[in-house]
Amino acid sequence: MSHEPAEVPNPHVVFVHGLWMNGLETLCLRRRLQRLGFTPRVFHYRSMSAELARVVDDLSAQLAHLPPPVHLVGHSLGGLMLLRLFELRPGQPPGRVVLMGAPARGSQAARSVSRWTAGPALLGPLAQAELVRTDAPAWNQPRALGVIAGSGRRGIGRLVCRLPEPNDGTVAVEETRVEGMTDHVVLPVTHTGMLISADVARQVARFLRSGRFREGSDPDGVRPRNEAGA
Repeated sequence: MSHEPAEVPNPHVVFVHGLWMNGLETLCLRRRLQRLGFTPRVFHYRSMSAELARVVDDLSAQLAHLPPPVHLVGHSLGGLMLLRLFELRPGQPPGRVVLMGAPARGSQAARSVSRWTAGPALLGPLAQAELVRTDAPAWNQPRALGVIAGSGRRGIGRLVCRLPEPNDGTVAVEETRVEGMTDHVVLPVTHTGMLISADVARQVARFLRSGRFREGSDPDGVRPRNEAGA
């Protein structure tokens, strides 16, 4: 079966939120994508207490009830949940995948927090396991994977450690790179600011439609952009 999604009107896009979030923070991005011709939905999981197997099972069950194609967008830890979904349950409906500010190679900020006495409790077991990893992930799925990173430099991550440059204030650009990804773009937005950025919304929509970001994006080298992010 081909995983290149067919062109259908108003295809579904399922958003997977990050740590300490519940999906409401994606409202602005979802509304923008709805105006651009998509049907957005949110997958909610308990980021502080859920087990990986339960997240994967519940997400897979939700996707199975939607008509294909089903596109997927994950922010931060939510992006890691999408990588895990395809690692453990690769037979998902056709569609494209976008990761936004997802520390696929592990998070230096999270590793710093995990060394605090209260760090593991603050992160929760799921994030503790996923964010402190240092292995480099590889994407070998028959579907397009786009990665959006930020270079806004303002965020709580800079308060707990010295992040590599460039970064979005929480996640470094180099931490977002996935071997085998289809395309990669760096925008001048912060880790949470990318959720309300009009430019990010346009980039997500373009990738979901065509499997590529705008001209000038580059899967092999970091090319920060200078356009306004909101």
